Amino acid sequence: MDTPAAQERTHERFRDRLAAAAGTEAADLERVAEQVALHLHENGQEPDFEVRTADFATDPFFVCADRYWRRRFADSPSTDTASACARWIARHTTPGCRSAVREQWTLGNGFINRSHVESREQLDEAARNLVGAPEAADTALTVLLYHAGKLRANFAFDDLNAVLTTSALAAVAGRHRDEPVILALRAFAAFGSRALTTEHARGLLERAWEAAHCSRHVMDVCLNGLAFSVPFDGQGELLRRLAREAVDAHPENHMFRFRLATAHHLCADHDEALAHVDAALALLAHHGTFSRELLMEQYLVKRDAIQEARLRAAREAEHEARWRRQEAANADLERTVHSSSVRAVELVAVFTSAIAFAVGSLQVTLSGTLKLRERLWLLTALGAVLSVFALIVVGGTWLITRRRSRGGN
Repeated sequence: MDTPAAQERTHERFRDRLAAAAGTEAADLERVAEQVALHLHENGQEPDFEVRTADFATDPFFVCADRYWRRRFADSPSTDTASACARWIARHTTPGCRSAVREQWTLGNGFINRSHVESREQLDEAARNLVGAPEAADTALTVLLYHAGKLRANFAFDDLNAVLTTSALAAVAGRHRDEPVILALRAFAAFGSRALTTEHARGLLERAWEAAHCSRHVMDVCLNGLAFSVPFDGQGELLRRLAREAVDAHPENHMFRFRLATAHHLCADHDEALAHVDAALALLAHHGTFSRELLMEQYLVKRDAIQEARLRAAREAEHEARWRRQEAANADLERTVHSSSVRAVELVAVFTSAIAFAVGSLQVTLSGTLKLRERLWLLTALGAVLSVFALIVVGGTWLITRRRSRGGN
């Protein structure tokens, strides 16, 4: 076993290597950080340096610490490891980045180790062990977020809500229960739960989103909850508005682009959805995240769904246009048939009057002893009566069909 002096020299050498990696290409920075983290983990040593940012792109110290704790959690995905991580964060991170580091490691490692979910009894025991310990509230917050990350990844909405609101860990966390990240996780749970209302979920979301310290992770959890919510009126529009705000604040974040694509998909704006999911895929290709393959598969599945919905909408639009054309043709045919029927009735009335006049005039002309003048008056009267009859029939038909036509319009 190395002496303390030898360990200090080793740590000093690692600090120098990491400092030299700053400003290098992303692949080189990742390689150096991974090597140092592996050596520390294999030798049972925790990183002995300060982390000042939560930037994966430029900070080799943060990347190294992240890789180290990922290995620790993978070896032992328990509340004990989360407590040890909380103590390390308290000693080795600056206050300005502490919340971001805690959220990244707890939620991220919770997702990775989502298959290992501890029981409520184990969580209660962990809470009892923290009572009276230094920085108990901060440590409880870390353990609570780590377990919440597992439940979130498993979409265990009701269990997540119970842990965040009624567990002993939540009680020990005390003042941290109103942290934006806790509110965001509660909103996530409420959106997915069938036992809680949408109004309750939206209230929690607004409190988290409008908080003074609304971090990237808080935004991500809020958008995640909206995307997987039990459907409600205005869901797509709300997700689109908030995702747009998140993209404006973090334009290089591929997940926010993906959430914006999901929002446009929910709003049936398929062209915009396709453009944003392609942008998310392009951004993901430039990030060396450990879950890139998993995320890429998720994004491609969404892209296929958008394409399918886009094609279906185009077919439906074509069918709608065809149906409208057919409906217009049917209406024209109906008007034509109706008009023809009316004209037929009018023609029959006129034709009947003409026949009646002809028969009547023949009887008057060929029989009887009336004088010529009397016969002419009789024929005139007969013609007048039959003409009035024809006009009444034609006029009544026109009046009836006119009213019906107006009622149809």
